[in-house]
Formats: sequence, structure tokens, C-alpha cells
Amino acid sequence: MIVSMIQIIFEIPDVASIKDKRRIILSVKEKLRRKFHMSVAEVDLQDSLTFAQIGGALVSNSRQYGETVLQKAFAMIEHEVPARIQDYKIHSEEF
Repeated sequence: MIVSMIQIIFEIPDVASIKDKRRIILSVKEKLRRKFHMSVAEVDLQDSLTFAQIGGALVSNSRQYGETVLQKAFAMIEHEVPARIQDYKIHSEEF
């Protein structure tokens, strides 16, 4: 069993409140769940107004497949989310 994981830190520059930020994060999480069938959560920076950190995971039987799906998920975020990516990591582990 291979677990592929992604961690993304991004900046959301034009938010006026935590409520606006949470609305954007919820939208991102739902898109990732629906389109890529992965588990997603906001894992840190919940109290920051302009920064967010989300983590996602996908279980498969192939490291290449899992990391390819996560690269596609990252590309979707890059193109569809009104945010600036600060950092991201993709990593797979075998169990």
C-alpha cells in the first residue's frame, strides 16, 4: 500500500475576514475531494488571515500513480484558486 501526500502553503491576498478565508479553503477542499477522490484538511495556519496550509492524501498501489494525481491536484489549485503558492511538497510512503 502506497500513501501519497501533499502539503501546500498558500497566501490568499484579498480576504477581508477569516470567514472569507474559510469559504475559499472549503471550496478548495471540496474541489480536491470531488475531482481527485482524496482526503483533504486544513492542517495549520487556521488563525492567519492571509495564509493557509492544507494537506491531502491518496492511497493507491503505485507511487507513480499517487504522485501523478497529486501533481494534477496541485496544478488545479495553481490555476483555479485565487492564491499565491508559497510552498508545496509531495511525498509517498510504502506501508
